[in-house]
This record gives sequence, structure tokens and C-alpha cells, in this order.
Amino acid sequence: MLREAREAPEVMSRQAAQNADAVAQLAGVLRSRRPTYAVTVARGSSDHACSVLKYALETQLALPVASLGPSVHTLYGAQLDLKGALVIAVSQSGASPDVVETLRMARLSGAVTVALVNVEGSDLGREAEFALPLRCGAEKAVAATKSYLAALSAFFPVIAALNGDQTLSAALERLPVALRRVLELEGTAFNLAERYRFADNLLILARGLHFGVAQEAALKLKEICGIHAEAYSAAEFSHGPRRLIAEGLPILGFTSTDAAQDATDAAYRDLKTSGADLRTIGPAAHSSLMTPATGHPLTDVVASALAFYLFGAHLALHKGLNPDAPPLLSKVTKTR
Repeated sequence: MLREAREAPEVMSRQAAQNADAVAQLAGVLRSRRPTYAVTVARGSSDHACSVLKYALETQLALPVASLGPSVHTLYGAQLDLKGALVIAVSQSGASPDVVETLRMARLSGAVTVALVNVEGSDLGREAEFALPLRCGAEKAVAATKSYLAALSAFFPVIAALNGDQTLSAALERLPVALRRVLELEGTAFNLAERYRFADNLLILARGLHFGVAQEAALKLKEICGIHAEAYSAAEFSHGPRRLIAEGLPILGFTSTDAAQDATDAAYRDLKTSGADLRTIGPAAHSSLMTPATGHPLTDVVASALAFYLFGAHLALHKGLNPDAPPLLSKVTKTR
């Protein structure tokens, strides 16, 4: 897991170089066909990447995004009218039948269909009208790392092309360098993880673009550390879930330096005043594990996710667990 996470800078460089033509072609089609909304289809870590993509498309392109449960089609038999939609399916393997069948249904209904997939010859890649390969190479660890990071970044160049965001384009060019700087923080991640070695429960908080990273963090902590972790919006946590502070549950929060920063910082200050055991990861200067600025809020998310993977893997090791051999799990799960 750690070895594959450390490949992230090379993955980003390869993705940028090899996807340029596909990005230009897809951006041209989206300009001419002008979808009025977008729909994502994915499971697990890929679905958490879609949570980030939802915020990215809505904040950068003003394109409303919904998440489609594959079972709506594969189990309930619904033939949805997706004409005029942009439908994005995300999968490392491209092998899960329910995601493949849902994308096929979307394409037949008239949607622009895009697959973000690592295995280019997969069923999902063949069913999509357009494919943006993740360019990860083989990912052998059960816990996805580089494929999640690549799924985050794969559609960002399309967004930059559609809205003419030169700042985002420049940040994507510099992203491999920024991620190498994140890897230099592994010692800090190791030390932060050590304080949670006896934790059985952990609350994960974030807002906005980082919420999909919080979801991914909660999944990974269950998967490789055996910790019962749950992700909440820092805003939603202030309602009923706040009660859990009284039980002494520790909190890991993600910070940002984008439009969500002030609201997130205020929520974290309030939680600390209430006695919460809170540590943070992200680009804000007060973060316990401060990630380097990447030049754009979208690419900052990739750096935060990589920093968490270093933290999560070392937490598993601190607990005496093998993050590459989580019980009861396999690399590819095929659902219908």
C-alpha cells in the first residue's frame, strides 16, 4: 500500500502526458453537446472520488451532479431517461457488472458517457463513449491508493479546458512536484498516526471539496485498521452527531484554504472549545499534518488524500496490522 501510494507523482506525470488528446477530444464534445447535468456511477473508493468530482463540477462549471445507485437499473430494472446528461463511471478494474450495465443503459438513453478506468481493455472502458485512463499501472494492494488519487485528478484537465482556468492547468502541471513534497512528510504522518494506535473509533470531518477525502479516509480506516470510522460534513456534525464528543471519540478533520476554510475553521474551533480531541490534515497553516499548497483548491485535495494514505498505512502498522492483508476482503468486488 505504501509503495503504491508513493508512486503518485509518477502516475500524475504519466496521466497528464498520455491523456492530453483524450482530454481535448472530450472537452470539444462537451462544448458542442452541452450537457445540462451530470451523473456519477461508482462504488467504494471510486464513489468517494465522485464526491470530490461533484463539488468540482458544481463549483467550477455550475453543472449539477447526482450520484446514481447502480441497483436502480440492475436490480429494480429502471430504464432512466438520461438524454442530455454527462454520465461518468469510475472504476479501477472496470469489471463490476452493475457499474458496466448502468453505463450501457446511460449510453443507450442518449447520455454522453465517460469512463475513468485503470484497466483500459475492461468491460467498462469498452462500454463508454469516451475513456480517460487512470494510467496507474497495476495496483496490487487491496486498499486503493494511487487509483483513487488518479481518479480525483483525471477529469480536472477537462474542467480546466471547459472553463479556461489557467490557474488549474498550471497547478496540474506542478502537481507531481507537490506530491513529492507530500511524500517528504511521511515522518510527520508516522508520528501523528502513533497517537491513534489504541483507537477503536474515529470521526472524520471535512467540508466542500475535501468531503470526498473524508469519506475515503473513513473507508480506509475500517479496511486496513479495523477502526469504526465515520465521515461527516463539519456542518452536519454540529447537529445530532456532536453528541459523540461527550463519549470521548477522537476526531480527524481535513482543512482547506478555499471558500470552505472560514466555516470549517470556525467549526473546528468550536469543537475544541467543547473539549474535542481534534487533529487535522490539509493545507491550512494550523493543520497537524500540513500539506504543501498546490496552487488550486482542486489539486490541494489530491495532496491531502496522499497525506492521509501515509497516515493510514502507518496507523495500521502501529496497530500491528498488515495493511496489505485486510481480512475478508479482495481487490476486485463484482456486484450486481
